[in-house]
Amino acid sequence: MESGAKGCEVVVSGKLRAARAKSMKFTDGFMLHSGQPARDFVDYAVRHVLLKQGVLGIKVKIMKGTDPEGQTGPRKPLPDSVQIFEPPVDKIVSEPSSEQRDPVAVAAPAPAEETYAPEAYQQQQPAEAYTEQPVF
Repeated sequence: MESGAKGCEVVVSGKLRAARAKSMKFTDGFMLHSGQPARDFVDYAVRHVLLKQGVLGIKVKIMKGTDPEGQTGPRKPLPDSVQIFEPPVDKIVSEPSSEQRDPVAVAAPAPAEETYAPEAYQQQQPAEAYTEQPVF
């Protein structure tokens, strides 16, 4: 953590103190566990230690911080990091002022011609459409 890591996790599993195996997890800081940022920012290592009592397994995860040079970590920042900027300083208004603007001339649209064709709106149906009796 003193070297610039954002978080670390160490899991030791096996016969630690008793005859029965157990696992102990030690964590510190911030750790991502899923998604593409976990692949980009987390280094993962597994080692097996052969002892007289049995095998110990050691898993170590180290989450690196963002490095613009790309030497100690990825160049790109985390996708959920937010930068907050200070708002710009507004100018102080001591007394009200007004501007005189020229009115903009808007041309009136030409009136639309109305055409009415009742034949175009009527639908003609064949006479035999309603003459058949339904069959049950």
